[in-house]
Amino acid sequence: MKPIKLIVGLANPGSQYAETRHNAGAWFVENLAKRYNQSLQKNSKLLGYTAQIKIVNHEIRLLIPTTFMNLSGNAVKAMTNFYHFLAEEILVVHDELDFLPGVAKFKFGGGNGGHNGLKRYPKKKLDNNANFHRLRIGIGHPGERSKVMDFVLSPPPLSEKKRIDDAIDESLRCTELIFKENMATAIQNLHSFRINK
Repeated sequence: MKPIKLIVGLANPGSQYAETRHNAGAWFVENLAKRYNQSLQKNSKLLGYTAQIKIVNHEIRLLIPTTFMNLSGNAVKAMTNFYHFLAEEILVVHDELDFLPGVAKFKFGGGNGGHNGLKRYPKKKLDNNANFHRLRIGIGHPGERSKVMDFVLSPPPLSEKKRIDDAIDESLRCTELIFKENMATAIQNLHSFRINK
């Protein structure tokens, strides 16, 4: 398995979306940058906020696209073109309706699950290669499909935000395990994580 060289946090740009559930991927990347004392800088050429961190001896680029969610593939493509990353070297972090707040899981490849940030670029931006890594941060589901758009574009209540934050904290620790040990260990740790009620 190729080492991960790019971690992307999916989000919608602008202060009006910063605290909404759909930006959970960006919350993860922002916290990862802080953990390594780096600040994300806007890069208009790469269509996003970027930074570089080092975990053990691995150099990793971070990206939060400044495009809207459904165009995030343009930013990923700009990064992959500039740094010559392969799909297998990318970890995309995004919100996940199918998981409750407090749950997070890694996945490799697979479909987009209806996520607007994933629909376009696996096929159109990465040469039809959907074999990239994913970290899915649970945000829960409103219960009805017609309510999904308003749900993901609204902030979670404090009790749910706390659970999401706890899952992100554990995801950060387990992401480091990918580089300190291996992906299998990271998956085992994260997928067995349970929040103490």
